Amino acid sequence: MSLLDCIEISPDDTIRNSVIWLHGLGADGNDFAPVARELALPHTRFILPHAPAIPVTVNHGYVMPAWYDIYSFEPGAPQDGDGIRASQQAVEALIANELARGIPSHHIMLAGFSQGGAIALHTALRYPAPLAGVLALSTYLALADSLAMEKHAANQHIPIFMAHGTVDNVIPLARYQASAQALQLQGYSLELHEYPMPHSVCMEEIDDIRSFMLRQFGLSLT
Repeated sequence: MSLLDCIEISPDDTIRNSVIWLHGLGADGNDFAPVARELALPHTRFILPHAPAIPVTVNHGYVMPAWYDIYSFEPGAPQDGDGIRASQQAVEALIANELARGIPSHHIMLAGFSQGGAIALHTALRYPAPLAGVLALSTYLALADSLAMEKHAANQHIPIFMAHGTVDNVIPLARYQASAQALQLQGYSLELHEYPMPHSVCMEEIDDIRSFMLRQFGLSLT
């Protein structure tokens, strides 16, 4: 399959790690470019793909960048399984491209915000080779009922960073907490963070993300 259009942000030094970072609904790859530059990790390439534009049911069928359709924001509503799996395949193609560029899977990290975070988490847990980690920011566990059958042993012990705003009015804190509990029941170890913010990111969170990435990639800023 053809690769998604992406923005790439790389330092001038030798690239040893890759982070594939997925934006939220209605945004594009530019959305987290400032965060990638703020993190300023050595030896690390940030790949910021643009989601395809599709009609989104919850937004009255308006066409916008989206990783999958959303039928309703209500908990327990039907989910767009076909769209989620199509985006999973698109992310796996980006991983394959990094492998072809000489980056081993355990030096590739997936990250995403909101809808992008749901895809990052969904893909990482099913990927058949060990990844460096996954960041699931202001998001939830999509297709939770299929995880037990579809998860791959290669990433049973993947480092998972989950973070959420305590006053998120898009994805309620309770949905994040239920997702974290579902993952823990499947035997995953989580690094959980809550911040006094809405559906967004904050500097404290960025600092925690930097610490997580430095640790998982074995990097130092000194």
